[in-house]
Amino acid sequence: MKKVLLGMSGGVDSTVAAKVLLEEGYEVVGATIIFCGNSDENSVLDAKRVCEMLGIEHMVLDFIEEFRKYVIKDFIENYKKGKTPNPCIRCNKFMKFRKVFRCCK
Repeated sequence: MKKVLLGMSGGVDSTVAAKVLLEEGYEVVGATIIFCGNSDENSVLDAKRVCEMLGIEHMVLDFIEEFRKYVIKDFIENYKKGKTPNPCIRCNKFMKFRKVFRCCK
């Protein structure tokens, strides 16, 4: 059986994606990534409830410090230099792909 790590927000899109993957025979693990602290609490609770309803494992990945280091700090430094930083590119490169991949191998 193939295993999938699925980003879970507890919203409709991730819930439907999990359900479809389960129906297709995948083993699904839901992962909620915390980037900013308190603002993520509802997403974590929503995702946990959805995962419980679907009968899948739920992981919470705390990336607050890394997000500050690789995304926020870089944004501020480049903005001060008069550049137009793109925090989404940094987040995808350092957080969503590299960090998630390494911690969930």
